[in-house]
Amino acid sequence: MKKLLLLVFLCGVCLSRLVGQELALKTNLLYDATTSLNFGVEFGLGERTTLDLSGNINPWTFSDNRKMKHWLVQPEFRIWTCTRFSGGFWGFSTHYAQYNFGGMLPWGFNSGKMFGTIENKQILNHRYEGWLAGGGISYGYHWILGKRWGCEATLGVGYAYMKHDKFPCEKCGQKLDNESKHYFGPTKAGISLIYMIK
Repeated sequence: MKKLLLLVFLCGVCLSRLVGQELALKTNLLYDATTSLNFGVEFGLGERTTLDLSGNINPWTFSDNRKMKHWLVQPEFRIWTCTRFSGGFWGFSTHYAQYNFGGMLPWGFNSGKMFGTIENKQILNHRYEGWLAGGGISYGYHWILGKRWGCEATLGVGYAYMKHDKFPCEKCGQKLDNESKHYFGPTKAGISLIYMIK
């Protein structure tokens, strides 16, 4: 995964230099808060269009074999409402991930009191190992904080096809099932810190 992130970064830098456009380096603070390491590059394609390439990885296992291990790539084509890297934008993205997730609800929540439904208890008591792929649409806004610094908020919805094996949460548990699911709902959320390179 480190090689993939390095390749994405180098491609972004090289392409930016070839076309002489601005380049934004970014990290999503929401993903950082869930212990998911992430990095993104975004470069200009036209006066009002950019391409955002982002990826994240979570390699950690927590106590009691709880984990939300994954790696994810999510390229997004953006159309800005005014000029690129300033103001609002619409994004059209695809995503692919591999995951090994168990004993925790999405985004790291694990409180049965807060999320006590039967479905959530099933999630907490099992581990899911597989992959997902899909796409979505998002809207976001970029605030300029200084000559080189910016902040961006974005929220997206879309579709993901998920295919995984289901295991009990304990270590080395026997496979219980092979499942595939169709998901419609939020596919992207971010509050990103941005550094601009010209």
